[in-house]
This record gives sequence, C-alpha cells and structure tokens, in this order.
Amino acid sequence: MPTTATPTLLTDPGYLFWAPLATAEPTNTVAGSAFTDAWPAAWINLGATADGSAFSYETSVEPIKVAELLDPVKYQTTERMGNISFALASLTLANLKRVLNGGILTVVGTGATTMSSYTPPAPGAEVRSMIGWESLDATIRLIAYQCLQGGDIALDFKASSSAEYTTISAQFNFEIPSSGTPFKLYTAGTARG
Repeated sequence: MPTTATPTLLTDPGYLFWAPLATAEPTNTVAGSAFTDAWPAAWINLGATADGSAFSYETSVEPIKVAELLDPVKYQTTERMGNISFALASLTLANLKRVLNGGILTVVGTGATTMSSYTPPAPGAEVRSMIGWESLDATIRLIAYQCLQGGDIALDFKASSSAEYTTISAQFNFEIPSSGTPFKLYTAGTARG
C-alpha cells in the first residue's frame, strides 16, 4: 500500500512589506533552511493584519478549435491577473496613504501638539508600489514588482465595547513591470522547494 508523505504546511500569516517601485530586493541569503538576511531599509513593514493576507492569481484560457475535430487542438492563455489582499490592523495616515496609492500627508507640530492630515491623489496621479511578504518561519518570500491598490476600502468604526476594531482593507493588483515578471516566489531549504 502506498504511503503519503507528511505535508509541508504553512500555518502562519507572515509579514507584509511595502516599498516604492524599483526598490532593491532582499539578497535572499539562506542558512539552516531559512532566509537569514533582512529586508532592505526601504521596505516598510506594514504591521499586523486582521486575518493575514491572501495571494490570488488567475489564468484564463480559450480553446483553439478546428472544424474537423470535436476537441480543442490547443488552449491559448488569454488573460492573467493576480493580487494580494489584506486588512491592516494599524490605522495610521501613513498606511492609508500607501493603500490609496499616494497622495499628500502633511504633519505639523511636534510631540503632543502634532497634527497630521491626508489628501488622496488626484485620479491618474496614483503611485505604483511593490509588495513583499515573508512567512514567519522565514521559508517563503513573495515579491510583487508593480502593484496598484484597487479594492474597496471601508473604514468601519466600531463601538469601543466591541471586540472588533477598524482596519484598512487593501487589494494590491499586480501589473506587468518593465522586467516582464509580475511577481516571484522564493523558498528556503529543500522541504519547500
């Protein structure tokens, strides 16, 4: 009777990072079957999320048919779309600016007199960014090279007695950068390869 190998599971939400376009990637140094290098300073850790994040990638294909055969002779890829979505637990104007693809964040005063304001970008003036993700066990990394957030953002303000809290939802959609690669996944060690 055949045996089934123990699966290599992933059971953690990982860490999310945001960076301006063309930011250098981590060097992806591996030791002890894990990534040991730090993300470059330009990669900003987005902080905790409500439920982790979800990577999605969809490929659409269409059949190519000929009159003499009932079955398709080939399938042709006609469309690919990907994104990563999450709800940030840290409600800050800096995170809102990242999720709304830029805009103007103004800070006046210092310490206890600090006041900040945010104005979203004009349509067409949105800024693309890069998104990174790494598993808590440092065995998987994702780099999305050019993204534009385009999901529905709803700030649900809850009663203070509720166990719920306000999050900033985001869906960063992958675009094709000049390199031609929308994203890349890296793994460390032989178990994830």
